[in-house]
Amino acid sequence: MKYLVMVQGTQADYESMSGKPSAQSPAWSEKDMQAMFEFMGAINNDLAESGELVDAQGLTEPAKTRTVAAGKDGRPVITDGPYGETKEVLAGYWVLDCESLERVTEIAARVAQCPAPEGSTEYPVVIRPIQDAAGGEC
Repeated sequence: MKYLVMVQGTQADYESMSGKPSAQSPAWSEKDMQAMFEFMGAINNDLAESGELVDAQGLTEPAKTRTVAAGKDGRPVITDGPYGETKEVLAGYWVLDCESLERVTEIAARVAQCPAPEGSTEYPVVIRPIQDAAGGEC
C-alpha cells in the first residue's frame, strides 16, 4: 500500500535554518543543518534499499509559494508570497510503498526523531494513505 508521509514547518522555521532566529525557532548552525541532512539522507538510503521509497522531496520556503484560486468572475486570483505569518505548511514528504500501516508508522516515528536545535518547534509527522483511481487505497 502506498502512503504519503509529511513533515511540516513555517516560514519562521525556514528562516531559522538560514541563521535568522525568531520567537518560534532558534537559529540553526551549519552543524545543525549537516546533522539534519545526514539524518534524512540515512532514512532515504534505508528506504531505497528496502524498496519502500517511491519519492522524497523537501520543499522550498512558504515565501516562494504561489496560490491560485477561482475568482468570483471566473478569472484566477493569483497570490505570491512572502507569507511571514503562515501556519504550518508542508515542508517535505515521502511517498512510500509499505506492507502495512504499522510499518509506515515505524518509519514516521524515525522521521520524528530528526535532530534540531534545542527550542525548535516539534511538529507531528503525518501519514496519509494514497487513494487509487478507483477510490480504494493503493
